[in-house]
Amino acid sequence: MPSSTAPARPAALAHADDLAAFVAASPSSFHAAAEVARRLENAGFVRLDEAAGWPAPTGGSYVVVRDGAAIAWVVPEAATASTGVRIFGAHSDSPAFKLKPKPTTGKLGWLQAGVEIYGGPLLNSWLDRELRLAGRLVLDDGTSVLAATGPLLRLPQLAIHLDREVNDHLALDKQSQTQPVWGLGEAESADILGELAREAGVDAARIRGYDIVTADAARGAVFGRDDVFFASGRLDDLASVHAGVVALERAADGHDADHIAMLAVFDHEEVGSGTRSGAAGPFLADVLERLWLSLGADREQQLRALAASWCVSSDVGHSVHPNYADKHDPVVQPVLGSGPILKINANQRYATDAAGAAAWNGWCAAAGVTGQEFVSNNAVPCGSTIGPITATRLGIRTVDVGIPILSMHSARELAGVSDLWDLARVAEAYFRG
Repeated sequence: MPSSTAPARPAALAHADDLAAFVAASPSSFHAAAEVARRLENAGFVRLDEAAGWPAPTGGSYVVVRDGAAIAWVVPEAATASTGVRIFGAHSDSPAFKLKPKPTTGKLGWLQAGVEIYGGPLLNSWLDRELRLAGRLVLDDGTSVLAATGPLLRLPQLAIHLDREVNDHLALDKQSQTQPVWGLGEAESADILGELAREAGVDAARIRGYDIVTADAARGAVFGRDDVFFASGRLDDLASVHAGVVALERAADGHDADHIAMLAVFDHEEVGSGTRSGAAGPFLADVLERLWLSLGADREQQLRALAASWCVSSDVGHSVHPNYADKHDPVVQPVLGSGPILKINANQRYATDAAGAAAWNGWCAAAGVTGQEFVSNNAVPCGSTIGPITATRLGIRTVDVGIPILSMHSARELAGVSDLWDLARVAEAYFRG
């Protein structure tokens, strides 16, 4: 019988509740990176500064943050200059709306926020929800502060009485019909950045730059028969980030494997990864080089270490949808509650190959977890992940995995409670094995 019909185990429910707290603390990529570092520091990891010297790492646990990205690693006592790494990769950003310059707007007595679409959100899913603003403010002295509001904005939908055909078609104009309301009055007498500054405890006049996005204000929730479902914003890809943090926390205790365990959380995956904190940027390569240099590695030893390394790229994938079965492969049909997925694509939109599939299936077996496979319908091209980017940039053997979800890129996505916990269990086996 599929696990989706069995009551969720207490450990899986506890994991889902912890994920709900993690998502609530991570309304932007910058908050997510900070929350990764905070949790790992509480677990004994040492926070490093990229602009400072790094200590010899043997036997230590470390974390470093670059903007909305974070990388953390655990070095065994026996590590040498050619010790490989096992990287669990994920991304911190999600589709949203981002504040434009001169963001305080409005008309007809309504205050509105000028926003630009970030990534590829399901626009209709953002209608009639209470939204937060969150991100970073850069001040006149160059310092950055995190800022987040409570429920502040809403994209109100047009009533059916004013569009009798709305249930036959809903197409939003991406400029004129996606500007949320946040108050009443005249724009000249309001300041939406001031709302963020007040929450951050800084003077709004000191703001010189900002990266601010919207996030669903509702907390993640477990529901459904036997509590099998978990709904939340930003599961793409905070579900993977959280699984990696939990796994690394657990694996760090007495880590004595023949490899370095590493969590790599990148920003900007939803817009192509081509930034200093994205997977196509230099962050991971910079950290690996500094790590191996601190272990005394020369160039040959670094290349040997890369050849001995693995990257598991974890991102959400599509569960078969009961109302749209024709959009899925007719045979390979992963479903919520039946385990994490191995993502496969003949055109290498995912980096999985036979060696990666064998390795992933071995880590699932070590964790006592049953996995599934995902492949696209030939008529419905799939997206991509950080996996092929990492494999191309560094030559590390890479496999693409994740959990199946519904409502991908919605303001509120749907996962299986047991899958979330099982992904963390496999990640821990991967780090330990």
